[in-house]
Amino acid sequence: MLFILSGSVLATSFLSGIFGMAGGMVLMGILLVLMSVEKAMVIHGVAQFASNGWRAVLWWRQIDWRVFRGYAAGAVLVLAAMLALQVTLSRPVVMIVMGATPFLAFLLPARWQLNVDRRGHPFSCGLICMGVQMLSGVSGPLLDTFFVRSSMNRHQVVATKAAVQTLSHAARIVFFGALLASSDQPVGPVLALLLVASAIAGTSASKLVLDRISDKHFRQVTQRLVLVLGGCYVVAGLWLLR
Repeated sequence: MLFILSGSVLATSFLSGIFGMAGGMVLMGILLVLMSVEKAMVIHGVAQFASNGWRAVLWWRQIDWRVFRGYAAGAVLVLAAMLALQVTLSRPVVMIVMGATPFLAFLLPARWQLNVDRRGHPFSCGLICMGVQMLSGVSGPLLDTFFVRSSMNRHQVVATKAAVQTLSHAARIVFFGALLASSDQPVGPVLALLLVASAIAGTSASKLVLDRISDKHFRQVTQRLVLVLGGCYVVAGLWLLR
């Protein structure tokens, strides 16, 4: 199990380091097969916190702090609401929500499409993406809709998304960690350290690839990849519900 988890975190952190997402979707699917929703959320949160946090450190000069502050304000409100409501979803529903998110983001009417360059949109991004993050564990495809039309280059997109997602994953660890604290399946320190090390290694390696791809190729591949993954998760979730 340790070998499977560390290898999965290493590979998916490398993928996320290149495209700013997708890796998180793959990892969440693997974890949902192996364990309960609550434990999957915590382990995914630890791995993605380390991956995104290290990515934010690597590209910290490229982070748009105006966007981060707006996102943080919305995310904190959602965390407070979740702590009060204590809402969790079943495994099939988590997979369906995670899989449907890229398609909902892709099908948004032009008049509803969002852009973090616009005033107030980072706050909306924090509210919406943090809510989806808490319910499905993954909000990368939806988060991308706030960035895809921005004036940022690929380094700024990856850096800023890493910073805001580091905050989101920290909040998810707090919420689901509290749920696991009274159960018989806590996440031990050895596993947590192994996940952090694997995430940092995968993220560091991805930097070499990100430097060599173009902005156009970066955006095209990202969109296609998350739509394919989303379709797979919707089918899998519906299959489990049958």
